[in-house]
Amino acid sequence: MILDRYFARRFIQSFLVIGLVFLGLVLLIDLIEQLRRFEGFEVSMGQLVGLTLLNAPAAISEILPLLMILSTIVLFVGLARSSELVVTRAIGRSGIRALVGPVLVALVIGLLAVTTLNPIVAATAVRYQTLADTYRNGGPSVLSLSDEGLWLRQGDAGGQSVIHATGFGGDGVTLFDVTILSYAPDGSAQRRTIAESAQLQDGKWLLQKAKVWPLKVGQNPEANAVYHDRIEMPTSLTQERIRDSLGRRETVSIYDLPQTIEQLQQAGFSTKRHKVWLQVELARPLFLVSMVLVGAAFTMRHTRFGGTGLAVLSAVLLGFTLYFTRNFAQILGENGQIPVALAAWAPPVAAIMLTFGLLLHAEDG
Repeated sequence: MILDRYFARRFIQSFLVIGLVFLGLVLLIDLIEQLRRFEGFEVSMGQLVGLTLLNAPAAISEILPLLMILSTIVLFVGLARSSELVVTRAIGRSGIRALVGPVLVALVIGLLAVTTLNPIVAATAVRYQTLADTYRNGGPSVLSLSDEGLWLRQGDAGGQSVIHATGFGGDGVTLFDVTILSYAPDGSAQRRTIAESAQLQDGKWLLQKAKVWPLKVGQNPEANAVYHDRIEMPTSLTQERIRDSLGRRETVSIYDLPQTIEQLQQAGFSTKRHKVWLQVELARPLFLVSMVLVGAAFTMRHTRFGGTGLAVLSAVLLGFTLYFTRNFAQILGENGQIPVALAAWAPPVAAIMLTFGLLLHAEDG
């Protein structure tokens, strides 16, 4: 147990150091991207830094597999150079037994990524989108689903509008039984609009069979109501933004994903992407463990044999191959070409079996 704790501590130290280095690089690159993205808008450097920090949890979540494999390589190359692996085998402990500490640490990190980091990423992603919409359009644009239907909020310099629809087409841009409440920049109500349908086209809503009630002080709304067979209403929303909002799994916590999937099903939207994402997140601890085994399979060797650089390169290349294989399987699952469970669980299980086979082949007792 003392030796296991020692290996686990060394692995955690490597993980933290590499993680801090990559976090600094990610923040710098993302800050440059924010400068490019908001060029021409009146956004201060402090606001851009805030947006960059909101993106940091998602970036760390995305590069966790890379951090795992690099931490494992640093750990076992260091142990090999100091001959600690030789001493470990000399006292009768196998190389595979030495993996218990790092594997348990990777499993714990994976569980924390699913139970803690995932909700943080969801919350920061929503906050980032809200602030980005505010800086660009003068107000946030929000989409949400509930048992009552679809809710949209759009905003610009002219004020805010809240849109509710009890039904909508599968394309996500045609709404039925629409109610729109429009507000002035000071928050006062301007008008209420009810339409049979609304379709998003070229920066405007095309409302069919609409009735508009002005909500100004001192006026009778019903007496001044106007009926239109067809009316246009400007909007800052786009088809891509609505589809992305419906399909952005990262903005939904893993604890809320089952309910979101149920709501999407009731609304008539495809839930393949969300179902695959849920299973991929649940399988993340196993995938991180497979990254540890990949790094160990190529670097648990003494440096006197030479070829350390080639072994490190092979481990990194295999790690990237497994990572892209998992992403490819995820895409196949989202498109319905393979079952959801197979798309999420087959890559990490296959990776563990492959690398464990390599370790058994290289193990000399």
